[in-house]
Amino acid sequence: MVNGMKTFSKGGVHPAGHKELSNAIAIRNAEVKGTLIFPMSMHIGAPAECLVKVGDEVNEGMLIGKAAGFISANIYCSVKGVVKEIKDIYLASGMKTKAVVVETAEDFKPGEVKFEASDWEKLTPKEIVDKIAAAGIVGLGGATFPVNVKYSIPPDSKVDALVINGVECEPYLTADHRLMLEKTEQLFKGMRIIAKAINAPKIFVGIEANKPDAIQKMTEFAAKNGGDIEIVPLQLKYPQGDEKQLLKAVIDKEIPSGKLPIAIGAVVSNVGTVNAVYEAVALGKPLYERVVTVTGGGIKNPGNYLVKVGTKVGDLIEQCGGFTDDAVKLIMGGPMMGFTFSDLDTPVIKGTSGILVLSAKEAKKGQRTACLQCGRCLKACPIGLQPTKLFKKINSGKYAEALKLNLMDCKECGCCAFVCPANIPLVQGFRLGKRMAPKPPKKG
Repeated sequence: MVNGMKTFSKGGVHPAGHKELSNAIAIRNAEVKGTLIFPMSMHIGAPAECLVKVGDEVNEGMLIGKAAGFISANIYCSVKGVVKEIKDIYLASGMKTKAVVVETAEDFKPGEVKFEASDWEKLTPKEIVDKIAAAGIVGLGGATFPVNVKYSIPPDSKVDALVINGVECEPYLTADHRLMLEKTEQLFKGMRIIAKAINAPKIFVGIEANKPDAIQKMTEFAAKNGGDIEIVPLQLKYPQGDEKQLLKAVIDKEIPSGKLPIAIGAVVSNVGTVNAVYEAVALGKPLYERVVTVTGGGIKNPGNYLVKVGTKVGDLIEQCGGFTDDAVKLIMGGPMMGFTFSDLDTPVIKGTSGILVLSAKEAKKGQRTACLQCGRCLKACPIGLQPTKLFKKINSGKYAEALKLNLMDCKECGCCAFVCPANIPLVQGFRLGKRMAPKPPKKG
């Protein structure tokens, strides 16, 4: 603990933040135009079942994809228009999915559709979870796990703490920062809604030290309206936003290997998710738009935008003044865990926290060489894995042996690759290993 601020104890790195490019810019509404693309898979789990066909008229807030299983999520249209095409597309992650292409109506005006508000304090926990499921809410920090599943606490489990992730430790991204400054009251209500749904007696909000204005505003609001909500300032260290590191830092508990936070009596939710929960439960509004940071040295006018899901990345970048002359790399998400892509028609989805455009200087990376056996990756790994050994096993096709070295515990946070002087693509190797590794036999 330094200056009264907590952090996790094992590993971690300190990449340059670059938050100053957009952290002082208030959230603005992104413009809507042309065609929008709605993938049926914006979440972990089964793709949604498409409910529309070519020629159908759709509207803002209309259900166009129905959750197709326990771990799945509803998909809502974000504009008024007509279905022009249903086709297969590739997301920035490389995933192939069916998508609905909608041509926006010329007379569309965002916000015209009204939703039915409710007094959430009178709802039962099950009614709250049902509303969250109906709204299609997934984790907005990037994991995109359907949160109604997370909030459905098993009968033999007990929640001791709801921990809110206000860390936003990825460099460049500032969407959650702006939400804490601009939607403070909504967030506090959203936290209490979640706490009621999961019967959590205590709420903690972890915020890193590079957001002093957010820490101050949230702390002052908690003092006047909190009581059961504690703001926890944290030291700067990546990947503090990961569930394991956040829980270690905030409540000093460690999640056992292969287990979820509920195993230690905790539930974790991101700030953006909390805001979506408030809007769904209190306002009756499904999830079809979110705040996205558009930033980087390759963008002329970085900023934070409330963006309709389905918006093409190219249209969003155009609203930010377009690319600079030395823009060379597009990333969906942050530079540590995001996905590089090149198709400007790629749509913003529920898990899109940021669109990052790197300049040539920012993207510059040294040539790959042989492993130096320096041990930096071992020291940086927040899970305590052996990245060099794992990579060698995977590179040799020994995927089962990589599993024995706890490959599945890797969060792909990028700490190892960040400190590697040999520029070895460690994270890409681990992703490959997970896909190629033999699956455990089915029970029964």
